[in-house]
Amino acid sequence: MTNWLPDLSSGSGPLYQRLADSIESDIDKGVIDAGAKLPPQRDLAYDIGTTVGTIGRAYQLLRERGLVSGEVGRGTYVLGQRTETPKSDVEPGLQGTRPIDAPSGKLRFDSTAAPDVGQGAVIADVLARTAQEHPHDISSYTRDFPERWYEAGSRWLARNAFRPSPDSIVPTLGTHAAVMAAIAALTMPGDYVVFEHLTYSQIARSAGLIGRRTALVSTDDDGIDPDDFERVCAQKHPKVMFLMPTAKNPTLVTLSAERRQAIARIAREYNVALIEDDLYGELTDDPTPLLAEYAPERTIVAGGLSKSVAAGVRGGWLSCPPAYRHRIRVAHKMMTGGLPFLLAEVGSRLVMSGQAGEIRKRCIAEIQARLAIVRSVLAGFDIKARDNVPFLWLTLPDPWLSGTFKNACLAQGVLIDDEDEFKAGRSEQVFHGVRFGVSQPRQSKDVAGGVAVIRRLLDEGRAGYDSFS
Repeated sequence: MTNWLPDLSSGSGPLYQRLADSIESDIDKGVIDAGAKLPPQRDLAYDIGTTVGTIGRAYQLLRERGLVSGEVGRGTYVLGQRTETPKSDVEPGLQGTRPIDAPSGKLRFDSTAAPDVGQGAVIADVLARTAQEHPHDISSYTRDFPERWYEAGSRWLARNAFRPSPDSIVPTLGTHAAVMAAIAALTMPGDYVVFEHLTYSQIARSAGLIGRRTALVSTDDDGIDPDDFERVCAQKHPKVMFLMPTAKNPTLVTLSAERRQAIARIAREYNVALIEDDLYGELTDDPTPLLAEYAPERTIVAGGLSKSVAAGVRGGWLSCPPAYRHRIRVAHKMMTGGLPFLLAEVGSRLVMSGQAGEIRKRCIAEIQARLAIVRSVLAGFDIKARDNVPFLWLTLPDPWLSGTFKNACLAQGVLIDDEDEFKAGRSEQVFHGVRFGVSQPRQSKDVAGGVAVIRRLLDEGRAGYDSFS
């Protein structure tokens, strides 16, 4: 940009801070447009009579505020402005309260929370009515759970022929807390918990923090290998196995009915409890019976609102066999400090009113539109995608390694997850894959821009990234 100088006549504090404040003000006012290149540090230092170091500190402060991005050899550029009210030309269904991109200005392809489809307004109304109708319950600890909380869980977890009774439900502070409560209740420190080599590894890490050990079971292109699961059971004597039979995170594999039957049989023979995470399954139209239908006496089904309604509500439920329910409810309270009335009531009302189901439909439509973009841009590459599910698994072509590709994307302003993020333990298996989600960028054009970066890096190969630049 030319013929621009900051106004440093007002404000207080060090010069670099006043300079950053002045630039931020001009960005907000539209004096400096999004995409504009800021003056080179040496030139601006000369123009205002200060040191290059002062300009560098001001530019760094702007980067920390998410206003600019700096690229070695190219300069410092202004990112898109942060607006509270979306412009009228934003695509329908994409309006939200504020951008969800990372503070650094990078595109968040490392999250699979429900996309912003305007559900904030619906939730705000439910919050207001809850506060008006239950002021005493909100001001105190939750001692008694109303029946509607159990009914909501029964309705939300129902899928295909699986129809859990309200008597089987444990309301929880999200799906992660639900699974951890089950592990804590059904195992003791030192016990083994079975995980696939690639899975939602936060559960394995959390289990390790409370003294549980990890046993890894092998998989193939069709999911868990039943023979290896039986080997692990015979050698390690695990108490619990955690698995995602439908649209597994991160590889999107769905277990066949035959494999679910085999796993149920082996678990029954070796007295292993099964935790079936159906968080992504509830987004799909997959007709395969839930694992709980094959082993109802030992299968705990977990689900919630985070991927299909709103992650910030922290709504979750478990469906448990009668012998487990009381223990798991107590364990959940001990591990989380208790279920907040406000969040549990909001989640319940969203489900019981049908609003959660409507939001889920809108989220699925938005996810589908974004998946179409990715499939088009990455046509010809080895990607696994599943309708309605907000992430993809990309098997990298030679010579890319998973961690290197993640770093290359990071250098280009796109946050994705490499395979190590999903390894439940130290594993010799190498998958050469990365996972990226499509639900968190604010608009479809941001998805297209981020995927274009991924495509360019794939096309360029080794020439696309230099870690020592």
